[in-house]
Amino acid sequence: MAAINSFFVETAFMMTNKALMTGQKDIQNESLGEKLKSIVHEIRKEDITLLEILEIFKEDGLLLLTVFLALIFLVPVSIPGVSTVFGTAILLIGIARLFQRHLWLPEKIARRTISAEKLAAGLKRALPWFHRLEKISQPNRLSWLTGNVPGLTNKLAYILAALLLMAPFGFVPFSNTLPALALIFFAIGEIEKDGGSILIGYLFTLATIIYFSVLIAGGSLTIWEGWQRLPL
Repeated sequence: MAAINSFFVETAFMMTNKALMTGQKDIQNESLGEKLKSIVHEIRKEDITLLEILEIFKEDGLLLLTVFLALIFLVPVSIPGVSTVFGTAILLIGIARLFQRHLWLPEKIARRTISAEKLAAGLKRALPWFHRLEKISQPNRLSWLTGNVPGLTNKLAYILAALLLMAPFGFVPFSNTLPALALIFFAIGEIEKDGGSILIGYLFTLATIIYFSVLIAGGSLTIWEGWQRLPL
């Protein structure tokens, strides 16, 4: 029990409750894209763990961390273990925000190593796309979508998008990209208090559900047709 508590303390963010819930802070007049770019350049090791990434983000909030973790899914890059590690982290961020708790990660996930070189390269390729997405955001737009009541629904939608990101369709084009875009827009919307970005997040979540439904229906139909052609 002591070891678990020690690890919990090690992975918890040392920030105020407000920063934990909203992911907001003074980012020294930098845009989100500039902040992420500077963080990407901090990755200089051969291998990096999720725990070390958390240490980099400990003062910047869970939502900015979400953007960072989801960015890698915007570009076609093969990094062993990244889907499991980052997908689990994003899901646990959603749960932490929903229940207003510190972020906790299983030790196996927190200490699993990832190629820092491939991660940094993939993120650098994704950053130009994020700069384009960031321009869509307008602070305080459709503010009613960022209030307390919609906030609960937004957190649940975030968790749904995280679960969709972890769905076993990684080999299918856009299966990771669509839910990753949803998560990025949810995070941007909460950080900037932009209901428009949150609405876009919902649209990408819906698009993911429709896309996965088509994949499942198509696969089931193919299996059924194959079964029907088997000699009796």
